[in-house]
Amino acid sequence: MDERTIQAPAAPEMPIRERPGETDRAPVGLADPRALTILSTEHWSLLSARSLVYNEAFARAGMFLTFLSATLVALGLVSTAMSFQSREFLLVAAVVLAVDLFVGIATMGRVGTATNEDVRYLQGMNRIRHAYHEIVPGLEPYFIMSKHDDVRGVFEVYGEIAEISSVAGVLHGFTTVMGMIGVISSVVTAALVAVVLLLLDVPGMGAGIGALVALGVGIVFSIRTMNATLTSFATRMNPRFPSPSPEAPGGPAEG
Repeated sequence: MDERTIQAPAAPEMPIRERPGETDRAPVGLADPRALTILSTEHWSLLSARSLVYNEAFARAGMFLTFLSATLVALGLVSTAMSFQSREFLLVAAVVLAVDLFVGIATMGRVGTATNEDVRYLQGMNRIRHAYHEIVPGLEPYFIMSKHDDVRGVFEVYGEIAEISSVAGVLHGFTTVMGMIGVISSVVTAALVAVVLLLLDVPGMGAGIGALVALGVGIVFSIRTMNATLTSFATRMNPRFPSPSPEAPGGPAEG
């Protein structure tokens, strides 16, 4: 018989474990070639989230205006069946206007929260834009948005409004969804106060004066609410890349 040598099967090759300290480390941070893809994905994610916030704010404002219009039409129909100055009609009007005011205040609160979310997403996009500038220096002439994530840098997207509490900031606030809802809610408040005063047998002149006072108070309340909402959020922004001081040698912040 031929002698045969039985060879044991070769052991599977095992990966060589590197000793501690000899492991090759992947590039960290912006030097990693995957960083640009990750940043771009996050940028589009923030854009999508901001679009959803905008859609919700407009939808809530549209719901409020639709509800307000429907109730006013209903009051007009009821007034044809009742005397316009009868107590029954005034009671119905007071209840309807109170509901309208509640819906308006709730809408204003939700739109204010959505505004904070929008500013937060803008801050995130500014941080990502700052990373783009770090990856490829010298891109400043090709960007029109700021790369700074403080209040001034974030609000540059809305124009030349540097101070929230300035006159320009307040006037701009009335052009926003939150400001529009605040003004309409103030008008509803004035109408509700006038109806309540008429129910209390206050003369028409007194009810009109009371309505004007309520309108002024409502507008002031709306301004303070908008200012407090944005200011309180601005104090919690914790910027990582603040805008340079205008007095600095570099001049004002880049756009």
